[in-house]
Order: sequence, then C-alpha cells, then structure tokens
Amino acid sequence: MIWPLVPAFFAGLMLSWALELLLTPRPQAPWRRPASAVAVHTGIWTLAFALEIALFRRPYFAAGNVLALQCVFIIVNNAKYHSLHEPFVYPDFTFFSDAIKHPRLYLPFLGWMAPLAAAAGYGLALWAGLKYEPAVDAQLSTWALMAHAAVLALLGWALAKAGARGLPPSSAFDAVQDIRQLGLAASLWQYAIAERADTQSIRDAAPFAQASTQARPDLEDLPDIVVVQSESFFDARRLYPQIRPEVLANFDLLRSESLQHGQVQVEAWGANTIRTEFGFLSGLSAKQLGVHRFHPYRKLAGQGVATLASYLRSLGYRTICVHPYHGQFYDRDVILPKLGFDEFIDIAAFHDAKRDGPYVGDIALADYVKTFLEKEREQPLYVHVITMENHGPLHFEQVSAQDIEALMRAPLPKGCEDLVAYTRHLCNADTMFGRLRASLLSQKRPGTLCIFGDHVPIMAKVYKQLGKAPGDTDYLLWKSDAREQAVHNNVTLSITKLASVSLELGIGLRS
Repeated sequence: MIWPLVPAFFAGLMLSWALELLLTPRPQAPWRRPASAVAVHTGIWTLAFALEIALFRRPYFAAGNVLALQCVFIIVNNAKYHSLHEPFVYPDFTFFSDAIKHPRLYLPFLGWMAPLAAAAGYGLALWAGLKYEPAVDAQLSTWALMAHAAVLALLGWALAKAGARGLPPSSAFDAVQDIRQLGLAASLWQYAIAERADTQSIRDAAPFAQASTQARPDLEDLPDIVVVQSESFFDARRLYPQIRPEVLANFDLLRSESLQHGQVQVEAWGANTIRTEFGFLSGLSAKQLGVHRFHPYRKLAGQGVATLASYLRSLGYRTICVHPYHGQFYDRDVILPKLGFDEFIDIAAFHDAKRDGPYVGDIALADYVKTFLEKEREQPLYVHVITMENHGPLHFEQVSAQDIEALMRAPLPKGCEDLVAYTRHLCNADTMFGRLRASLLSQKRPGTLCIFGDHVPIMAKVYKQLGKAPGDTDYLLWKSDAREQAVHNNVTLSITKLASVSLELGIGLRS
C-alpha cells in the first residue's frame, strides 16, 4: 500500500512550486508554462523523493530533504544573480567542486549568513525528523518500501524524460528568459540536453579554422606579440571622476601611441573570465557557441578549437600562456595546450613572487614575462598573459587613509572602499603595462602589445551609490616600431574581433 507516502509526496510537490517564488528572476506560474516543463519539474521531484524515501523511510522527512536541496539551489541562484546578473545554469554545476577547491573565489559572494542559516536549519530538521517522525516500516515492510521507492523513481525518471522531449529548444540561450518561461528544473534539463549535442559545426565555424598560411612571412619579419588579459580591468576614470587621472599614466601613454584603442564588448560581467578569454582566442561569438557560451572550457574547448594561438604556431611562433594561479582551475592546464599553446605556465613558477593582496602581483608578473622577451632566440614569441591580482573579493581588502589620499582626488561616500582597493590594483596593472612597453622597446625584434580587460569588477556597494558599470571594458593595440604612425582610432569592438584586428594591424595578416 503506497498510501502512507501520498500526503507527504503531494504536500512537498506543492511546496516545491511555492518555493520558486523565492527565485530571482521569478518563473511564471506553473499553469502558464509548457506542459513539458511541468512534467520535467514533477519528474525530478518524484525521483528525488523516491531516493530520499529509500534512504530514510520517513515520508515527510524525505519531502523536507528534497525541499532543503531546492533551497540550496535557490540560494546559489540568487547569489549569482545578485553578483553577476545571471541565474544558475546547467554548466555551473562544475563550480560546486571549484568552490570547495578555491573557496575564496566563490564563497564571499555567496555571503555567510544564508549558508550558515541553511546548514543550521537542516541540522535541526535532520534531528527532528529522525527523532519525531516514525519510519513507515510498521505499515510497509522494508522490501515493500524499497519496491515502492523503485517504482516512484522509475516513474519520475520516465516523466522527466518524456517532458524533456517536449521542451522547446532555446534559440538564444537567454538564461533569464528561459528560467522565467520554464522554471529552474526544466531550464537546467534543457541546457543539459543542449550541451550534449555534437559540436563539430561550432568548431568548423571558428574563424582561425579558415585562416590561410599560404602567404607565410619570414620568421625574422614577425614581431613578438604580448597579449595582456587584465583581470577586472577597465578605465574606471570614465565612470568615477573621483579617481586621480595619473593612476593609469602608462595606459594613457600607450593609448596615445596606439594603432587602435577603445572599449571592448566582452562576454562576461563581473566574473566568468574564460568566456572573454575563449571569445578572444577563438573569435566565436556567444550566438555561435550556443549553450557553450556559459562555460566553453567545460566540453567544447577540450575537443580542440582553432584559435589565435594555433594560427600563430602554424606561422612559426612559440606560443606561451602565463597565468599565476592554479593550472587546474577551469582545467586550463589541459585545455590551453589543446587550443594551440606550446607551454602553459601556472602558479608553480611564482613560488617566491611578490603578492599584492592574496594573489601574485601584476608587477611580479611583468618581470617574469620580460625574461622571455629578453632571451636570445630566433623564433618570434606569442605570450598570452592572464593576470590575477585584481581578482576579488575586493570587500575583503583593507584600505587606509593614505590609500584614499593617494588614489582619489575627491571624497567617496561611505561604503565605497571597494573602489579604493580596486584602484590600488589598477596602479599596479598600469606599472605592468609600462614595464612591458619598455621591454618591447628594448628588443631588436619589433613587438606588439594588446591589452584588454576580461570583465568589470564586482563592487555592489560602489555601483549602488556611484553608478553601475555597463559591462564594456577597455583595450588598446600598440606596436613598438609604429608609434609615430599612431592613428588614435577610438573604435568599439567585440572581443571576438579583437584578435583578428590585432593581427591585421600588428602583422599585416588577415585571419
């Protein structure tokens, strides 16, 4: 007899719909969603309830456990939306393990109170459920209970699968729109299906897969290429006039000598560096990537995609990527060699390097990159530098009155200390730019320098009081032997076009 499970099952299912009212963005009511989305939600709930029944043999406790798990996803979703203006999507499951390995990069943005309250509440519910709700063994034998749980699990799986076949395909992979139309469970399932689709057509569309090397220049005619993917970099002075102009003096000098500069439309806001990184390297737009726009290194990139690095290697360049953080993060140690880099250098090479804040400083990174440029060699270099110093959480850093005096020319409202910490790191990034400029000028071989920000920083209190950064960052393209020909073009570009433009202006090649 399955009746002892029925009240708890339906009570929990109804509450699962009600809990969705806490989601940001909020999904539309279940009766307004496609029937397939309702089926997926119900199927997943049924499957999870069945597994909990098999484990704990207490129907109401089982329902409470499933609801508690749903609350975890709601907390994570809302924290992500608050910081990054994007809901939780299927590729984000990777970040649960990343948060355990690299807690400083994630947990401060989740907040401490919500997880602690959830943990305490779950502990209390666990104690109360096991103590006060009797197991149903008295009404159902253990074998009968397991059989009921198995039937429920199969029904749930079948219902979810059947619903999934009817889910409307997401044409734009607009995560906000999809969660509003389908709800969280169905949108996660929808994206999971999309991620398993064949990627060959995407990889064939990569611009550098079509690049020709027939008119290959002589090696001695090719300039060294340094690309700086600067963490959270943008020219904050254009939004916040309180910042002293001289903070980015070297960037201003490079910009005045540049072949082109301007704002760059990046693929991320506040985080998710690899979206911008892959967009630059591959030239593939978010629309072309489909569901892989959210985490291109999770599946697509590991299958091999033609990139700027692979193209330059075909021309005879030695291609090196330098990132002073753990190589396993985002699987860069595995992925980047598949994208055309001869060598990937991670934090292991920076054991004794100076930290600025918790991370390897930009100035130490510049000095390390200079060692490659100054070595005697016949082969031109492409060095892609991924900085780390200005990675948040900025609200964990302390600022002094001296910092405010040195960096700001006007008072800031209370609570805007994040902007001071951020500007302090901008100063170090600017010093890095100046040292790389000097190093490239000192070489016999001409050199090009491309600088761009991966995304704007997370500074919630600053944005609330002083205005929100729209999301575009800044870039410039500079060449050591073309400073006199600087044309001062101020052009807004997509990050997916920046590599091609830098090739055309710096080397005279079209990809």
